[in-house]
Amino acid sequence: MESLKNQMLPVSHKPSRMTTRGLYAALSYMASAVLLVMFNKAALSSYSFPSATVITLLQLVCSCLILYVMRYWKLISFTESELQSSSNNPATIVSLKTLAQTLPLGLTYLLYMIVTMESVRGINVPMYTTLRRTTVAFTMIVEYFLTGQTHSRFVICSVGVIIAGAFIAGARDLAFDAYSYSIVFLANICTAVYLSSIARIGKSSGLNTFGLMWCNGIICGPILLIWSSIRGDLTKTLNFPYFYDHGFQAVMLLSCLLAFLINYFVFLNTTLNSALTQTICGNLKDLFTIGFGWLIFGGLPFDLLNVVGQSLGFLGSILYACCKLKGI
Repeated sequence: MESLKNQMLPVSHKPSRMTTRGLYAALSYMASAVLLVMFNKAALSSYSFPSATVITLLQLVCSCLILYVMRYWKLISFTESELQSSSNNPATIVSLKTLAQTLPLGLTYLLYMIVTMESVRGINVPMYTTLRRTTVAFTMIVEYFLTGQTHSRFVICSVGVIIAGAFIAGARDLAFDAYSYSIVFLANICTAVYLSSIARIGKSSGLNTFGLMWCNGIICGPILLIWSSIRGDLTKTLNFPYFYDHGFQAVMLLSCLLAFLINYFVFLNTTLNSALTQTICGNLKDLFTIGFGWLIFGGLPFDLLNVVGQSLGFLGSILYACCKLKGI
């Protein structure tokens, strides 16, 4: 019985020290994520593009095209032991058995995207940001149940500081809406399960980061295409007045390229470090996004509580980074 438990929980309980490669992966994720938010903001707000779903679909298609071309020219492989003479047929690059193994990851990602888009409808931005930052707590719980991963008291304290800062930042916007709150918490659970599943499914399927990205696109792309078609988003896109505008096309192209980079760094960061590290990086990314968004787009009023809360969140993230760098 004990041996079976050990097989189900392959992750060591001992905290691991962040490697130099892991640090680069975390920093690269945050840099590309901040830039992606800026370009998505430009497309959705400055150009008033009608559908975030179509943007996600285009990003997935672009990601699969880049992966296929890079693999065709033998720049990358989808597994560590992939033969150079393996098929370049998109239908047989990854076997159906392997694709089935990654199905939970793709479906969790889709559910995460749909629930996240729904969660912003009935709740204001400060409270939405506050509740979303509690994802770190959900991630710690999901990591424990899925992989048996535990964390030191220092890590738990740093997460507590982040959550406290989030609630202080949103303290002036405590308008309770049971439905919206439950949707946001559902989004948090989906995020935690998705991130915690990346390393686990990567090991069981034998796929590397690029292979997981390919399977994610192959699974999610057709579903999103059907969903966009049913909702009429594709028709809205074709009738969009700036569809042939060079400025809009440049924004969309850069958004797709950055989405490829961010997906790569999400998988790499989660695999090299942990799901919790990826979540903390997401919190840090939000702080930089707020700063750049205020400088570029403006419209953010000064609020002392918000500043104090954001500062606490930043402090908690730095404390967590120090714990990982020292292997605490």
